[in-house]
Amino acid sequence: MTMILLLAGAAVAVAAATRSTYSPCGLSMMSSITPFGEKGRGHRYWATATWFVVGAAAGGATLGAVSAALAAAVGAFGPGGPWALAAAAALAALGALLDADVFGAVLPLIRRQVDDRWMARYRPWVYGAGFGWQIGVGVATYMMTASVLLVVALGALSGSPLVASALGVVFGLARGCTVFLTSRAADAAALRSLHQRVDAAGAVVRRAVIGVQVGVAGGLAVAAAMGGAGGRPADATWLTAATVLVGAAGGAASAGRRRAVAPGTGAMR
Repeated sequence: MTMILLLAGAAVAVAAATRSTYSPCGLSMMSSITPFGEKGRGHRYWATATWFVVGAAAGGATLGAVSAALAAAVGAFGPGGPWALAAAAALAALGALLDADVFGAVLPLIRRQVDDRWMARYRPWVYGAGFGWQIGVGVATYMMTASVLLVVALGALSGSPLVASALGVVFGLARGCTVFLTSRAADAAALRSLHQRVDAAGAVVRRAVIGVQVGVAGGLAVAAAMGGAGGRPADATWLTAATVLVGAAGGAASAGRRRAVAPGTGAMR
């Protein structure tokens, strides 16, 4: 059961980090921490970007610590078993519905941006790591997807503080590494081109993240049923992995078809 939730949680963590790139903060980091931007401030891009990733990993670890505390509470009641998988499946389905705007325009949550004045006030390691932590913790700035909270929930339901902590770090690292998208943006024209490509992929990413959550919900529901019927954990694990991949591919394909029919409608929300 723990391995199944680790697998599902890792998929959700990477998906959540990818979708979070489309927040105003994510886009502002792509506009601010660039080779030519850091050079203009008299700093080294790779040093600042590395500090950003370190800060994001620390932010993810902070998020993971919260999830780990909840996991310890869950673990205190004994092994979760099928009920934990069923609860996780229900939460993943709820996350997909929220991201799909079934309940209206709920997202984004926590409409807060980082303070870009830091770049004029502090040393690069301070604003790099500081921005990274705020981005990596996931809940300090614009939250573009419910899957951020799903990462915490899956870690908690695993009943393993180690798994919960690992999922937080995976999210933080994946979130932080998006800064390297700007590594080849040597001038303003290259940066504009990068933003155009990111913008064009927005609809595909959004639907793929919804697909991942649908896949996780389906895979965990089946795994819960198999566990209740005495099925083998290994079979449930592989089935969960396959369902997640199918869900992500289906979501991305759906977005691709929509863009083909109505080009230009994939603007980032």
